[in-house]
Amino acid sequence: MGEIIRAVAAEDRVKIAVITARDMVEEARKIHQLSPTAGAALGRTMMGASLLGNALKGENNTLTIRINGGGAIGNVVAVSDSSGNVRAYADEPRADLPARPDGKLDVGGLIGRNGTLTVSRDLGMREPYIGSIELVSGEVAEDLAAYLVESEQIPSACGLGVLVGTDKTILAAGGFLVQLLPGAPEELITGIENNIFMMDQLTTILHEDGAEEVLHQVLRGMETQILSREKVTWRCYCSRERVAEALRSIGEEALRELAGEGSATEVSCQFCGKQYSFLPEELLSLI
Repeated sequence: MGEIIRAVAAEDRVKIAVITARDMVEEARKIHQLSPTAGAALGRTMMGASLLGNALKGENNTLTIRINGGGAIGNVVAVSDSSGNVRAYADEPRADLPARPDGKLDVGGLIGRNGTLTVSRDLGMREPYIGSIELVSGEVAEDLAAYLVESEQIPSACGLGVLVGTDKTILAAGGFLVQLLPGAPEELITGIENNIFMMDQLTTILHEDGAEEVLHQVLRGMETQILSREKVTWRCYCSRERVAEALRSIGEEALRELAGEGSATEVSCQFCGKQYSFLPEELLSLI
């Protein structure tokens, strides 16, 4: 279980959301058997999706972040519901790279920098709202902030971090998203930038002090009001009925071909790995 804390500061001209998500990212690590660097890459993407998804208004709204930078991990995909609960996968979850010279995990190298970050919001309309930008660094947080500035004209700062132990388990995971409302004075922007530059390492704060300390360090010197605290978790919505609908969509010819093989067809959920088995007669009944 994780948590998103939402707050405002500077007479409501600054909005901030802080997430802690160690358990959520650890669940993804166990399901997908993630390498340390892939765990950091997928974990950061999950938390970014959770922060944005939690801001959606409709009960059945969803938000998807898809990153493809041409790196060894392939596509990195995270889907959040409107509460901030997330499911996610990476094409190559066991791909890994050596640490960078500064000792940090090389997330940007694993994701790659020659590609795009795409955000899709399904608001229950005929078509989802989709925005996309060229990747800035492949480190996820910078790319997400750049997306918000370029595609949605919202001045933003984002930090996302995952701390991986020597046994590959997730020790800490979390981050923050700061957004400035129109008309925020230059000195306010400069103050937040200085606070972020001067703050302790994000994963160290999360591991030792928790989410509220992140909030206080980002907004140091500002009067802050906490608005809400909401629990978030890993949650997959797959079901036998949804898988059956997906199979139905491949068409009559393909279904007859699968049924003609005479054995059960196994279908695995990309997000959680759960397997669903369909006998030949069940496949024919979908036609």
